[in-house]
Amino acid sequence: MKSPFIKVAILLSVLLSSNILANQQKPNVLFLMIDDLRVQHGPYARNAAITPSMDALAAQGVVFNRAYSNVPICGASRASMLTGLYPTKNRFLLFNAASKDAPGIPSIPKTFKDNGYHTVSLGKVFNNYHDSIDAWSQPEWRPGKHYGKKLPKKQVLKHRAGYQSAGAKEAFAKAKLHGPAYESADVDDYVYDNGLIAKRAMLELTQAKKRGKPFFLAMGLRKPHLPFNAPKKYWDLYDRNNIILAANSQMAKDAPIEATHQWNELRNYLNMPKADNQPMPDDLAKDLIHGYLAATSYSDALVGDVLAHLQQLELDKNTIVILWGDHGWSLGEHGLWAKHSNFNIANQIPIIVRAPQIAKNKSAYGLIESVDIYPTLVELANLPKPKHLQGTSFVEQLNKPERAGKDAIFLRYKNADSIRTEQYFYTQWFDENGKVSARMLYDHNIDPDEMVNIAELATSQAIVKRLQQQLEQHIASL
Repeated sequence: MKSPFIKVAILLSVLLSSNILANQQKPNVLFLMIDDLRVQHGPYARNAAITPSMDALAAQGVVFNRAYSNVPICGASRASMLTGLYPTKNRFLLFNAASKDAPGIPSIPKTFKDNGYHTVSLGKVFNNYHDSIDAWSQPEWRPGKHYGKKLPKKQVLKHRAGYQSAGAKEAFAKAKLHGPAYESADVDDYVYDNGLIAKRAMLELTQAKKRGKPFFLAMGLRKPHLPFNAPKKYWDLYDRNNIILAANSQMAKDAPIEATHQWNELRNYLNMPKADNQPMPDDLAKDLIHGYLAATSYSDALVGDVLAHLQQLELDKNTIVILWGDHGWSLGEHGLWAKHSNFNIANQIPIIVRAPQIAKNKSAYGLIESVDIYPTLVELANLPKPKHLQGTSFVEQLNKPERAGKDAIFLRYKNADSIRTEQYFYTQWFDENGKVSARMLYDHNIDPDEMVNIAELATSQAIVKRLQQQLEQHIASL
């Protein structure tokens, strides 16, 4: 007969083995968030940005060619995606914390944490520092000593920009607030905050390996957000003479005044056109596009470093990897710069997914939107689906990318709501009384650059009515 001690030892061994096996069966999640990344890198066939790491990730998974943010502004976009809720006229407008606009709603990392995952936030994940702090298993980490402190804005901007060249440092010191909009410094990848975030991610992956517990690690890289600061070697990837300015550089014909904005996000930087009616000089436009491309390639290289480390740790086979841009960005299209518009270019985003047992090296062309990420990750990880989710899982498209996507996706920015279908992009603005005050409609089958607003044409009224009904039904359902 076995002694009680041996029986207890056997029982503990079985329980421990079962726990280890359960943890091994749970897929890890590596969520790569790229700030201000528009659809312009290699897998999307634009051939503008040089992104070998994103290309390689796409070759191992599924690229979504018709993915959209639900709101074209950093804070609101992230809050919407991470809670799985659409923006409304009262929620996710600008930069409010998700925990303030959607109190009591569990975010993606909170759901994973509640289901046994070790959750980690590195860099810019939620827009606001210490947003949804109960979602993380350890304190969120961002480089720099300015987070969580009340400092003068100039000092905060100094930390965020992290200028490295003597010229840029001097220019920033003399500036009233913002410094140069771009910098090409001959420095190592891990000098800027962007590199420090990736470096910390590799350290955390090593810790996760030792911990032996399923993890959800979100890494939010800052570039290509302004200022376009990147090591010189990434600027050197591009021949400035081959950089082409936006073909659709004029505001769309018959577009309402509500469609434009003064791109103050960029004008605030040093040596940018200051007057609202002052256009962007071609030479400066080329410099900015060059900087955006360099900053994109810089983040791509860091993504590659992190993915290589994941593989070295032999964690890649059981890790879901998702790469997501929080919204689009205008580089002179329609005469606009930065985000903050209701045009396609400011709302279409890159999404790439690599996961165990999904399709490889495939492109999906069905419509998806950021609010769909939450239910997708929950389904891939086989976790209980929270009842509050408003998006729809796209796991079916991960398995069979040729499957159709949504009939329509929905966007909102300030006092305008938009609907995007396979063919049309329709937007309507509301006045203070809730009445429609302006409209835009673009037929992407014949006008993919959105150069002619056809919303007021007699021949478009049946289409406008149908899209307006769909849009208003969506709004009423929220």
